[in-house]
Amino acid sequence: METAQPTPVIVMQPALSPWRLFWQRLKHRKIAMTGAWILAVLYTVAIFAGFISPYRYDTIHDNAFFHPPVWPAFHGLRLAVPRSQTLPGEFAYRNVRSDTKPLHFFVRGGEYKLFGVIPCSVHLFGTGDDNYPVYLFGADQFGRDIFSRLLYGSQISLSIGIVGILLSFSVGMIVGGIAGYFAGPTDTVIMRLCELIMSIPALYLIISLRNTFPPGMSSSQVYAMIVVILSFIGWASMARVIRGMALSLREQQFVLAARALGQSHLKVIVRHVLPNTFSYVIVAATLSVPYYILGEVVLSFLGVGIQEPQASWGNMLTAAQNTEYLKNYPWLLAPGAAIFVTVLAFNFLGDGLRDAADTKSD
Repeated sequence: METAQPTPVIVMQPALSPWRLFWQRLKHRKIAMTGAWILAVLYTVAIFAGFISPYRYDTIHDNAFFHPPVWPAFHGLRLAVPRSQTLPGEFAYRNVRSDTKPLHFFVRGGEYKLFGVIPCSVHLFGTGDDNYPVYLFGADQFGRDIFSRLLYGSQISLSIGIVGILLSFSVGMIVGGIAGYFAGPTDTVIMRLCELIMSIPALYLIISLRNTFPPGMSSSQVYAMIVVILSFIGWASMARVIRGMALSLREQQFVLAARALGQSHLKVIVRHVLPNTFSYVIVAATLSVPYYILGEVVLSFLGVGIQEPQASWGNMLTAAQNTEYLKNYPWLLAPGAAIFVTVLAFNFLGDGLRDAADTKSD
């Protein structure tokens, strides 16, 4: 007698939303996630730069010009920093290993503003004595701690890319959406304007506009103007791409239905056309952030961007123009390494986002 076979149980998996599918595809790309984690660390460090750095960006140590890196080491059971002794000659130093001072955490030091608002003077680590400096990346030609200036500089160099992208892509999406949606003469006028802006060499335009700034501007004002200039240059290329996508989307059924229901043109563009371009915009924004960072670096490196004593990765590299400095004090290239890592991380993440958004990549 044959026994009845059990009926197989079919478990229905819930349908995943497009964003959840996008996230699952992204998680399987290890290089992209590595880039995302690197950027998360860099931006977290930039937010807490004043707390993590042992000194302020403008703290000058008169007896530490071109001081080599000094790292704490275990002395007994505690981390300690050796005393730095100046040797006869020019910018020559020796660490006295027999004379050390314990490294303390949460020590008092130079005042700064946490999140740019809260006055603080507590630093993550330090010795509290200038004779026992903690120069993780050495000191520059003015005796300023490069590690501290690198962290303070990241606040400008990293944020300028995010702010610039938000401004330029917002303008580019709106202008491109209007051009593609209305087409006709509106499209023609807007596209000719975009082509005019894109035909001007970006670097020369940036320098020309920068020279129109009034003299005596503060670093915060220069920072704001650089963001505006980079955004003014960057929106045109985004508008052209969004315009092409909008030309296709304007004939889709959901757009025609929205128009038939009497929705205004602005509401149709904002609520129906532009949201369908977000997958491209997110990828393009991630890949474009490095160009904004490098734009600020180039301006500051040429002396027309962020000015001393304010720190940015660009003006920190000006000392590297001297070949003698590079030969004898290679730690001055630390900002270049930070720029390289940041740009590489953004490219890794951008490539991963592009592959995750492309359903045909697998």
